[in-house]
Parts: sequence; structure tokens; C-alpha cells
Amino acid sequence: MIKFTSTEIRDLLIAFFVISLCFGIANTGRNMTALLNLLPMIMVGVGLGFILHELGHKFVSMKYGYWAEFKLWPQGLLFALVTSFFGFVFAAPGAVYTYANHITDEINGKISIAGPVVNIVLALIFLAIATAVYPSALSSNSTSLIVFIVCSLGYSINSFLAVFNLLPIGNLDGSKVLRWNAVIWVITIAIAGLMTYLSMTMGVENIVRSIIGL
Repeated sequence: MIKFTSTEIRDLLIAFFVISLCFGIANTGRNMTALLNLLPMIMVGVGLGFILHELGHKFVSMKYGYWAEFKLWPQGLLFALVTSFFGFVFAAPGAVYTYANHITDEINGKISIAGPVVNIVLALIFLAIATAVYPSALSSNSTSLIVFIVCSLGYSINSFLAVFNLLPIGNLDGSKVLRWNAVIWVITIAIAGLMTYLSMTMGVENIVRSIIGL
């Protein structure tokens, strides 16, 4: 059973809201009306992506018998806000810290890769749902259209979160995964990178259309 402290829950909620706001700003170009309309939809993709990413780290850490806890990084939140006004989100609001006297590169790598893998799986789930509802959304079914938009955002955001966290920079997950197993790192970041590239170049609607042959 995964246990949380009250401070950890507070930090997760603060990070979730601020990161959602950052992606909202980045996707709407600071248009307040568009931001208010899009924010609830973005919160679904970011909420699941961010929370489950961190839970992935925490679950694997505790599976190996370590205590793990999410801690907020205020400077990271501020930097995320600043970068969002330039259309990009440096999404590092905090991290799950694993407390251990000694931890091998292999275990640390497995703990680290859990978060990005969660984002990749979530992105694919969002894409599958978007593909399933797209024909109905085309027929102006308002509910299906909303679901399609939410899932499109969910795919784009989770793909980005996966590839961003896999960058071998500083204390990001990618550095620890690369130290553990370079082949696994290359395969994982290649998958996340391709998904993100397609999202940015083709757009989710065109990806869906190519899947269903339209």
C-alpha cells in the first residue's frame, strides 16, 4: 500500500495546479478566455500524467523496500511559469526522493524509468480513446468533441513529459536511466521522441486520421 504524508499531498496538489496552469499558458498564448476554457481539459492530461508519473517512481521505490516521498521544488515551479510565457514548459516542479543508505545504478534506473514509461502508456491510451471517438466528433457530437480535445491534449502533454524527463540532463530521470542501461534509455527516449515529434508536426487529429485511414 502506498502511503502519503500530509505535506506530500499538499506539494503534489500545488505542483499539479501550477504545472496545469503553465501548460495552459503555453498552449493559449496568454489568451485569458482561451486559457479558462482550456484549463479544465489540460488538467485532465496533466493531472493524470504528472500524478501517475510521480506515483510510478514512488511505487517502484517502495517495491524495493525504500521510503519515497514527493517534495516540491519552488524554484522549479517559478521557472516553469516563466518558460510557459515563451510557449515552452520546463516541467520540473519537484521530484520523488528515495531514502536509502545505498542504492545501485540498476535499481535507481528502474525507479527513474517508471515515470516516463507511465507517461508513454498514458499517451497511447489517450490516443486510442481519441481514435475511438473521432468519427463521432466529426459528426458534431459535442460530448465526443470534448473527449477528443481532452485526449488530444493528454496525448501531447504526456508524450512531452516522457521525452522531457528522459533528457540526460542534471537530475532528470534520463541521467539515471542512462547510467543504468544505455540501450533501454535509447529505446525509451526514441519512442517518446517520435510520439512528441508527431504531435508537434502532424498534430493529433492527423495522427488519428492516418490510423483510421481518412
